[in-house]
Amino acid sequence: MTSPGHCRLILTRHAKSDWDDPTVPDHDRPLNARGRRSARALGDWLASRGYDPEEVLCSSSRRTAETWDCAADAVFETLPVLRIEPALYHADPATMLRVLQSATAPTVMMIGHNPGIAAFAAMLPAQPPLDPQFRSYPTAATLVVDFQAEDWAEVQPGQGSVRDFVRLDGR
Repeated sequence: MTSPGHCRLILTRHAKSDWDDPTVPDHDRPLNARGRRSARALGDWLASRGYDPEEVLCSSSRRTAETWDCAADAVFETLPVLRIEPALYHADPATMLRVLQSATAPTVMMIGHNPGIAAFAAMLPAQPPLDPQFRSYPTAATLVVDFQAEDWAEVQPGQGSVRDFVRLDGR
């Protein structure tokens, strides 16, 4: 839980998707078995650290929705508001920031895609995590970053403080 005057973002790249059927449009690709395991591990990781999103901003793709569905199986204190945001499908960092600035809850989870999410993650904190794979933002990577702001409309790049970063793909 965040304190007054603080906003927390949980920024997640979708888990590993299935490429087995080349006739499935990109937007409709599901998670593969590894991706489902990683997304469940993500939910467990979030719950174990008390990172309970109050609002989830999720791309409209099947793989992002499935990432949330698998992660949400973890026991959170409260069920967050889910907003499916078509603008987050392969969004650039400016679009991601604009969507984030429309959020209303103090703790927000955003689930999106590379390459935009890697660029967005890199521009948010004043100092990035030391993890060597942070800049590539692999599938199921998650950054938790806090902002000193009364609401999301005030948040700007370079103002965040990294609280956590994890890579869960391959579990």
